Amino acid sequence: MRRLLIVAGICVLALVTASVSQAQSKDPFNGFYVGGNIGGSFSRVSARTTTVFSPTGYFNITSVPAIAAAGAQSLSLNGFTGGGQVGYNYSADHFMVGIEVDFNSLSATGSKSVTAIYPCCVTTGFTVSQTATTKWMATVRPRVGYVRGRFLFYGTVGGALGDINYRATFVDTFATPIPATEHGGTTQNRLGWVAGGGAEYSLRHHWSIKGEYLYATFSHATALSTNLTAFAGPIPFPSNFFVHTAYVHAHVVRGGVNYTF
Repeated sequence: MRRLLIVAGICVLALVTASVSQAQSKDPFNGFYVGGNIGGSFSRVSARTTTVFSPTGYFNITSVPAIAAAGAQSLSLNGFTGGGQVGYNYSADHFMVGIEVDFNSLSATGSKSVTAIYPCCVTTGFTVSQTATTKWMATVRPRVGYVRGRFLFYGTVGGALGDINYRATFVDTFATPIPATEHGGTTQNRLGWVAGGGAEYSLRHHWSIKGEYLYATFSHATALSTNLTAFAGPIPFPSNFFVHTAYVHAHVVRGGVNYTF
């Protein structure tokens, strides 16, 4: 039995070696690969802070659309990205199909504040501040490409998963001696989709280098808060609930290196 296992192992190893050698001789991109990448992330977060009017609440009816206008903000999140990928390619007659899975860090934070005047009370106003942070992104992407010599040109589209830490605050100058304040936010992992393309160049001894662009967008992250307070006490106004929403879309440009087995 021991000899049989040894012989079987040698046969399997020989078949794998022959298969890999044949694939490499025909196409340097054929087979399993692993690699790493580094680049930049240029993201934007569409942030929204809104509230509602209530006859028993704090706000004048004209204040609600004014807060919604000030709370519609675009946050810029630019930062570093780096990570790794693993995948498989199959090619024949210059046509390539494959799949890639990657995980990348995204070190990006953005914030914005908008101050406006209450339409009902022009001597007083309010400020809406919003901050968003992303830390990572993972994708699973089929790839389709064209091989020309040592070059591979490809397009890709698939699913994405990323995180967002989003915070918003509201404060005004109408209420005295304690101003009106409210805060809300959420930390969530959101699903989305990703698409892009790139080019890869095969070096010797199974190594290749690549450049790639990806666009990713994720589903809305939403938080509801009922913690508005104002005046001495302070007095709560839960009927004036706030809705905070963040919508992330990222542009990623990166270079990388792969080793094909």
